[in-house]
Amino acid sequence: MNKKFIAMMMSTLLVLSLAACGTKDKGDGSMTATPSETPVETVVETPAETKTDISALVTKYFAEMPENVYKIDNKEFVAKVVANEAMTIIDIRSAEDYGKGHIKGAVNMPWGPAIAAGLKSIPTDKPVYIYCYTGQTAGQAVTTLNIAGIPARSVHLGWNFGISKVEGYEAVVSTEAATLTGEVTKIDATVQKAMDDYYTGLAAVSATKYKNYKISEADLKAMVDAKDAGMYILSVRSAADYAAGHIEGALNIPFAKGMAASFGTLPKDKTIIVYCYTGQTAGQVVAGLRLMGFDAVSLNGGMGNAANAPQGWANAGFPVVK
Repeated sequence: MNKKFIAMMMSTLLVLSLAACGTKDKGDGSMTATPSETPVETVVETPAETKTDISALVTKYFAEMPENVYKIDNKEFVAKVVANEAMTIIDIRSAEDYGKGHIKGAVNMPWGPAIAAGLKSIPTDKPVYIYCYTGQTAGQAVTTLNIAGIPARSVHLGWNFGISKVEGYEAVVSTEAATLTGEVTKIDATVQKAMDDYYTGLAAVSATKYKNYKISEADLKAMVDAKDAGMYILSVRSAADYAAGHIEGALNIPFAKGMAASFGTLPKDKTIIVYCYTGQTAGQVVAGLRLMGFDAVSLNGGMGNAANAPQGWANAGFPVVK
């Protein structure tokens, strides 16, 4: 055989071999193509569940702050109750004090885990008002409820310094317990966990000087005198009032719409002690900061004034600096 013939034979055999690899007999004499390689499996990834950004909700809370700064005047509140206006009232005082007398129609959710547990039972189709003893823990509660999607306002100065000082308030006091039943409001799962953690966290500080996420006037005075390096004092009063006199070492972020934009300047390695005028707006800030991961507490009674005496720094006779 010559070389040309041998080459032709080899080419023919190669073609037949490739054809055999790419086809198969269907049994009727016809041939079908068969893949020469195992197909690659396509993996479709399921998008990870997007979790709610709690810090973004806190920022939104302060960015959308209404003119009433999430509070209602005690006289206005009592007048609404007298007029039988439709509303949901949450009394976060102790069950014992609630039993002695409360605003008629008020539901008792004692300060603590009961608030987180009761979120789903609070309707959002009418105004929600919260009161405590002095307005300070109600301030914290108002922030948490709004973050959970429940528009709520606290009653200015609470029961002790507010409601009980309103002339004729006795006419709307009752000892008959009211309840909320059923799950009427859907709470985002991530938000619910944040609320559960916030209120169960109270147990960890219950035996410390930071009980209820607050600090007494005397305990703060001792820390100031000792120049405690582990604290950061934050005044949320107006810039003018801060300039007129503030607690030594305090820095100022006035309580106002959009104030959360400045929270990034605060330290996360210190205890932030927040104070305002009587403790109520400071309570709102403390709740917001804690939900954002800061270790924050508020000063009992704030700077203090005639309305909440004898509580407050100035009412205790402690000094201020300019």
